[in-house]
Amino acid sequence: MLARGHEDWQDSLAELRQTDAKLAKSLTAEAAKSGAQKLLPALFGNSPYLTQLACAEPAAMLRLLQQGPDAAIAEAEAALNAAAKAAEQPEDLMQPLRQAKRRFALIIACADIAELWPLERVTGALSAFASRATDIAMAALLREAAGRGEIVLPHPDEPCKGSGFVALGMGKLGAHELNYSSDIDLIMLFDQEVAHYTGRKSALECFVRLTQGLVKLLSERTADGYVFRTDLRLRPDPGSTPVVLSMAAAETYYESFGQNWERAAMIKARPIAGDIEAGTGFLARLTPYVWRKNLDFAAIEDIHSIKRQIHAHRGHAEIAVEGHNLKLGRGGIREVEFFAQTQQLIAGGRDSRLRAPATIAALNALVATGRLEQAVCDALTEDYIYLRKVEHRLQMVNDEQTHTLPDNAAGIAAIAAFLGEPSADAFRKKLLATLTRVKTDYDQLFAEAPNLGSSQGSLVFTGADDDPDTLATLTRLGFTAPPEIAAMIRGWHFGRYRAMRSERAREKLTAIMPNLLEAFSRTGSPDTAIQFFDRFLARLPAGVQLFSLLQSNPLVLDIMAELLAAAPHLADTLADNPALFDSLLEYASTPPDYAPERLQASLARQLGSARDFQDVLDWTRRWTNELRLQIGIGLLRGNLDGETAGQHLSHVADTVLVELFRHVHAEFAQAHGHVPGEKIALLGMGRLGSRQLTLDSDLDLILLYEHGAKAEQSDGTRPLSPNLYFTRLCQRFINAITAMTGEGRLFEVDMRLRPSGNAGPIASTLDGFAAYQREEAWAWEHMALTRARVVFGPAAFAKKIEALRLSILSAPRDAAKLLHDVADMRQRLLSAKPGNSPWALKQWRGGLVDLEFIAQYLQLRHGNKHPAVLDPNPLAALALLAKAKCLPQAQAGKLIHAGRMMGSLLAAARLAGEAAEKPEQWPPALARRLPGLFGAEDLAALTAQLQAAQQDVLAAFIALIETPAAAK
Repeated sequence: MLARGHEDWQDSLAELRQTDAKLAKSLTAEAAKSGAQKLLPALFGNSPYLTQLACAEPAAMLRLLQQGPDAAIAEAEAALNAAAKAAEQPEDLMQPLRQAKRRFALIIACADIAELWPLERVTGALSAFASRATDIAMAALLREAAGRGEIVLPHPDEPCKGSGFVALGMGKLGAHELNYSSDIDLIMLFDQEVAHYTGRKSALECFVRLTQGLVKLLSERTADGYVFRTDLRLRPDPGSTPVVLSMAAAETYYESFGQNWERAAMIKARPIAGDIEAGTGFLARLTPYVWRKNLDFAAIEDIHSIKRQIHAHRGHAEIAVEGHNLKLGRGGIREVEFFAQTQQLIAGGRDSRLRAPATIAALNALVATGRLEQAVCDALTEDYIYLRKVEHRLQMVNDEQTHTLPDNAAGIAAIAAFLGEPSADAFRKKLLATLTRVKTDYDQLFAEAPNLGSSQGSLVFTGADDDPDTLATLTRLGFTAPPEIAAMIRGWHFGRYRAMRSERAREKLTAIMPNLLEAFSRTGSPDTAIQFFDRFLARLPAGVQLFSLLQSNPLVLDIMAELLAAAPHLADTLADNPALFDSLLEYASTPPDYAPERLQASLARQLGSARDFQDVLDWTRRWTNELRLQIGIGLLRGNLDGETAGQHLSHVADTVLVELFRHVHAEFAQAHGHVPGEKIALLGMGRLGSRQLTLDSDLDLILLYEHGAKAEQSDGTRPLSPNLYFTRLCQRFINAITAMTGEGRLFEVDMRLRPSGNAGPIASTLDGFAAYQREEAWAWEHMALTRARVVFGPAAFAKKIEALRLSILSAPRDAAKLLHDVADMRQRLLSAKPGNSPWALKQWRGGLVDLEFIAQYLQLRHGNKHPAVLDPNPLAALALLAKAKCLPQAQAGKLIHAGRMMGSLLAAARLAGEAAEKPEQWPPALARRLPGLFGAEDLAALTAQLQAAQQDVLAAFIALIETPAAAK
């Protein structure tokens, strides 16, 4: 390297002699006298990058050797200022800025290597050049914008002054501590009260373009290199905000949502370019945010979580040399910085002497205020300076923003040589001693630090960057896209959702995050769970109470995680209505009781304080949805089978329909009164009638009524004829069930089973219903009537309706015609709705429709001689048919077993929402959980069980209906 460097150097001198022989001769002679024999080999033998700079800028190198770094810097500054003055447009600065960067980088590196400047002077010179380069670029961009008529500049000769456009330098740039190959961290702001925008669009759009232009001038690589890599991610919520913010927006963010790591970052913030006065005013207004008088010690835990990112890279949790990260590793630079910063954050609000941005100054301030012993300060200062020196040598080799030592002996020996250490072993010994002292001092400061990780590893979501160890932990927890998950969680901490806008909520979320993610991991579908949790948070009005509840109730946390991961139907319900979360707590704390009398009392209490009919609509929906959610959880966790869940859901529906009709009728009667002798009953059909509701069942309803023979109109202030009265009352009732309110919809309603279907009246007299059923109804309508029951109505009227039902169903029938009608009806259904897989549990051959047709056919055929078989529940009916010897006992047993299995699968599959009939689209957690509820090893085995049961049903259907019908 040294030999090649000398060759390139000589070539560069030869070129310089050709362009300016006199200057070359003078500078070369002086350089020889000044000891170039020592400095140049240090560059050429250790740093390809510095060799390249020296050869690209031979005149600057010679001037440095001749006159020293101060004079060389002054000359480089003068050349940059001249170029800035001569530039007519921003693009004219691309080359001068990059040439200046080469010169400054070369001069500062040599001053560092030769130990002509102390650390503060080295980092200060790097920071000063970054500030000046940024200011020159901003001035040119502002001048161009003014030329376009977009901005009025109060001081055209000093474009930045009074412009309202400012760059805040953050981190090491803000503290005058920039390292050799550092990015520059900027927050770009404009003061809407100062900036005079005169363009056609908006001030924000203008300053966004200016910021984008600034990034291009500084960061874009050309043949001349680049100036500085520019990072704008320390601005408020960088994932959802533009690259530049108004000061008003930034102040609102920090005062409302600012996090402790952002307060830590603001310790070092300073206006480095642009309108310095506007930037200084902005930081002054943020003083109460950065320097809090009283600090909640929960916030100190959060401050400590920032430090956990020191351990971000696997393998750097312990002190080492090969491969050790000098910045983030144990005993590294960041530990010295945080040793000072954490104490500044805790006490700086009460003692302004602690508000020093620079690390060494902050350590001295801790001594001055009696918070640190002088000996510890001296040791930490010495160690910090040495670590920064090693860091700079690492970066000088190839101009890489690296903090990691080589991972092999040869690389360590090379860095030791560049540092001027006597040997690699001596370097190792010195570095290990330095790292150990820093680690010891830092650990003593945080001896009682909280555990902010998971049993699987670190979980830290502080700052704007991904924490590599956290990403590894998320991978171990089963998340498939850790960077997206980390970004989502950081978004929560940025207060993007209403529930996260209080500091207390964010602290609580930080505390439960490990348990939350581990709970999601245990479900087997963590990605699904966290996506639904994100939707849930987005709709949650406040977070503190929820997070506190989850922290103190691990069972609730597990139930929620299971629900979000395995039951999209329930997860959607919860996400759309976070108020239902209370039912999770109730489910976890109290065994649910779905006895009808308990349900009636519960709903009566709920509606007892309803202020108006709108409250009735909302509260009946909330009550019903809470119970639906609890029943769904019971299905998911295996505490309920499908048959029991159907009964519970039907009891819930009965209860809410009774109570809702009572209120609808009372509301209706206020205007229209009552019809003399009125009797009203609701007939539940289908799954409501057989008490086999699922989570998403609609309701098949028929409303029946009677009134006094002489009644001509109702007795209210706005009387109606009986037919119109009951029709409108029924419409009002159906609307109350189906209307969408803020709490959602109660049920979908299907009234096609009423006489004459959709063409018939919406409410029927009992006599009209009886006449229709006896004289006009089709066989399929009598089949539907087998599953009918009275949900509510006066006892005598309900008894009369049930007697009518039994009378119609037990009437003598033509057996051959009945057989043909049933077979024909099934064929029509198959043509209209053929099932596409065994998991189309109703329509697939051998599915629930075939089973129900068998039960209904046999009920109608044998009801005349055995009226006891006319139970509305098909499975109960099959058992009664077997008891009456209308069906072989073995065949009945197979059908009942298949019906129970398919009913339970239907209920559980509804947890998958729209994918209920497509197991391949189920959440993995549901696909794994469901087979176990039925004693199957996996989904394939469960499907095989299902198909075997369906074959039994199909065989019975063919034997009992299809074959005999074809023969006749």
